[in-house]
Amino acid sequence: MEFPATRLRRLRRTEALRSLVRETRLEPSALIYPLFLVPGEGVRREIGSMPGVFNLSVDEAVKEAESAAALGIGGLLLFGLPAEKDEQASGGWAEDGIVQQGIRALKQNRSVDSLVVIADVCLCEYTSHGHCGIVSRDGDPSNGGGYEIENDSSLELLARTARSLAAAGADIVAPSDMMDGRVGAIREELDAAGLDQTPILSYASKFASAFYGPFREAADSSPQFGDRRSYQMDGANPREAMREIEQDLVEGADMILMKPAMPYLDVIHAARERFDVPIGAYQVSGEYSMLQAAFAQGWLEPQRAMLESLLSIRRAGAGFIVTYFAKEAAKALG
Repeated sequence: MEFPATRLRRLRRTEALRSLVRETRLEPSALIYPLFLVPGEGVRREIGSMPGVFNLSVDEAVKEAESAAALGIGGLLLFGLPAEKDEQASGGWAEDGIVQQGIRALKQNRSVDSLVVIADVCLCEYTSHGHCGIVSRDGDPSNGGGYEIENDSSLELLARTARSLAAAGADIVAPSDMMDGRVGAIREELDAAGLDQTPILSYASKFASAFYGPFREAADSSPQFGDRRSYQMDGANPREAMREIEQDLVEGADMILMKPAMPYLDVIHAARERFDVPIGAYQVSGEYSMLQAAFAQGWLEPQRAMLESLLSIRRAGAGFIVTYFAKEAAKALG
């Protein structure tokens, strides 16, 4: 039937009606809160380009986790800034590494049992050069400086890092490096160590994006030379993203994560239509900082814009969202 018999506005008249027929819903339990762990005690250092986000010592991170759990947030994604860096990223797989310490502290705290603890698996935070793999200085000069990020030799360190994090108690390990074959190498390493019940959340389509800038300040992980375009994906290639996801699933990934989120909503949607696995998306640092800058200028209404941005990611097909807005959004969702 057509207007005037059909009036779509009838179901928009009150908040109760709008809530009843709402097609897409946000819930705190679908939000993942990233934390950046640093050595020391009582450290709570705000990140200049990310208002409201902090580098935290383990004791302060536990306090943040308690707050997140009380708000009903679903989980944490942990990153680490080691006291020292080297070319072998030894801080990433050391038994007493900063993230390993953080995981153990969280797992000893019963008040945060509701949180899924996800450990990022990458080398960039731990390498002296800031790249996500082993660097060969004898690379092809035509790629911009006579270096190459070695793929196969990096897999051993990534697998060792994942095993160390899982052994410390991580509920999920999440490789974000974009080396070919890393999911298979990690799955083999975990299984051989008796950690076969630890799921792998693969950053299956991680694009070489301008929106990562603030994160590199937060994690002190900027490359000391070159860039990451030889291993992170070209933003123009959504079909290649589907191949990356499919390959990771073949190698043993249990879940996939899309990164960034808002500039790649089409990729999230395409993945949701094609793959029947849990899919998450990462609202990355640049997305967060861009909105915070607009809030500071009074150009956008903070709560409405924050929730609308998250709803767009959820609507595209993400079952869960990694976001620095997790606590604020959980409070707004009540």
